[in-house]
This record gives sequence, structure tokens and C-alpha cells, in this order.
Amino acid sequence: MSDVATSVSGQARPSRLAYVVLGSPKIDAWRSFAKDVMAMDVRETEGGGLALRMDAKPFRFAVEPSAQEGAVTAGWEFDAAADLSAVVDKLRVAGVALVEGDMAACQARGVERLYAFADPAGNPVELCFGHRDGDAPHFPRPLGGFKTGDCGLGHMVYACIDSAPSVTFYEDILGFRLSDSADEPFAATFMHVNPRHHSLALVEAGRTGVHHVMVELYAFDDVGQAYDRAQLEEGRVAVTLGRHTNDFMTSFYAATPSGFMIEYGWGGRTIDPEHWRAEVLHDGPSLWGHERQWLQGPKRQLARDMRLRAAEAGLKAPMQVSEGFFDIAGRADAPVRPKAVE
Repeated sequence: MSDVATSVSGQARPSRLAYVVLGSPKIDAWRSFAKDVMAMDVRETEGGGLALRMDAKPFRFAVEPSAQEGAVTAGWEFDAAADLSAVVDKLRVAGVALVEGDMAACQARGVERLYAFADPAGNPVELCFGHRDGDAPHFPRPLGGFKTGDCGLGHMVYACIDSAPSVTFYEDILGFRLSDSADEPFAATFMHVNPRHHSLALVEAGRTGVHHVMVELYAFDDVGQAYDRAQLEEGRVAVTLGRHTNDFMTSFYAATPSGFMIEYGWGGRTIDPEHWRAEVLHDGPSLWGHERQWLQGPKRQLARDMRLRAAEAGLKAPMQVSEGFFDIAGRADAPVRPKAVE
């Protein structure tokens, strides 16, 4: 699989977003949110935290007990140990302070090797190799499963004041490749490391930290049913149901107990990294919907105007539909056929 990670330019890069780790004093709120809205398999950990499972990995989100909201760590997995070593060497040459994970740290993450550091905006980042499988998850309600596998957890989006230093860092040091970018209604840069349209994005939102994390479902109805549940809680829906212009994802965004958002989506676009050509987007981030509570004033109105112009122009995007429905049976992407409706 390392050929997938390095073949675009011969440059070593991560293969996928593997996990997200955060500290929070709101363990009970996270347990309820992950189970009732996100339909994740919630496991208690020895330290009083939570392992939120989406597939056969030990966790995709880990919530660790903390006296206050802690920084959110993104874990990026490499398929080849040599690729990890090459990127670690580049980080050292660039003067980035690295901490190598000991046996206990690796065991906690479910990996064989681990390195931790901070990106130019101060976001905690981990690079890992040997992400182990666990048992099959048990979801709290019938679910078609989360689309993970070779494309990983989903995507991570950071809010930035000035995204340029981070864009340079992720491209030149970590090997991420540009998918596309936009200037309005806010500046945004989208990057990929595998066929998922983007695994990382940087948006200039007037602050720093995690903006949102995206998870993708195999069944569109699972998104709608989660949307119904989210609307039962005041303030839980942070961005209404809508469809993106660049990755074609149909999704809504839920406010997490820790303040950032989780995008819950279906039908995301995949690309051919070997032949992909980046472009500048001019039609706004969404074809329809996606009313953004976090976007204020003239920028929010501009986003609405851009959606209305897209509709007037008849702008459409192809549907990204997988055959049948899918579930997890001991691995992240095992397909099964649905039973016929009587």
C-alpha cells in the first residue's frame, strides 16, 4: 500500500487519518452524544475515558478525562515504516520538536510506532505505523456502517487565522497534495493523501484549533436518521443538511460537547491522486443547504447568495452511490446485501 502513498511524486506521505484524541471534562456528555446521535460503539477505558469505535480499529475517537477541554490530536497513519521514517527525518531537518512514543504510548494508541509534534499553528499531530485491528464494533442502533478502510477515519479541518504557513508545512514536509482551494465566502485549502477528495482542510475562520472532523456513512438514511436525533437537542445542529460543491458530500454538522463539530455525511467523492489537477473554486462551498451557524455577518449572507446563484445557474453534481448497503463484519469495509423489505 505504500505505493499509493508515495506514487504521486515519489514523496513519502501519510496514508490516511487514523484517529482523533481529545481531553474533556464532559465524559458523560460525550458518551450520550456518541451513542445517541453519532451511533458509534462506545467503550469505557481503564482511565475513565471513552473509546469511540466506527470499525474494527480499537478506536477512531478517544476522549480522555481532563479538568478542562484539551487540545485535539490528529493521528496520521503510514502504510510503510520507511515512509514514516522519511517524514520523521524531514521534520528533524526542519527543526520540528519530536517526541517518540514509548511502548505504553503506542499501546494506548493501538500502533507499533508513534511520533508526536505540533504543526505551525500549534495543533497536536501524531504520526504512526502499524495501526492494529480489534474486534468488530457493536452499534447502538441498526447502521450500514462507516466508510473507513484505506481512506481512514474521514477528514480533519483546522481553523486558521493565516493558513499559509500550515499549507506550506503540510505540503512540503508531510507530503499532502492540493485538492482545491477557495477564496469566498472564506479562504480554504483542501488536501489529499489517498483517493478521498480531502483528508485535511485549512479554513481561515479568525481563530485557531479544530474546526470539524468528518465521518462518512455507507447508507444515506443513516445520515437522515442521525439528523432527526440531532434536531431533538437545542443547539446540536451547527450546520444544516446540505451538499458540498467539491467533494459532493451530503451532510450535516453536529456540535460536539467540546465545541468543535463532527460532519456526518454520505456520498463523498473519490479521486485519482495520480492524475488529479487542483483548481480554484468559484461557486461557494455548498450546492444547497449547509446554513452555517458559525459563519456570521456579511460572509454568511455571501454563502447564501452563492448557493442561490448555483441554483439559478442549474449547477449540479453527480451522485456518488455505492452498490447496495454495507456493514462491518470484522473489518472496516466488508460489504453485505440488505434484506428485502417485506
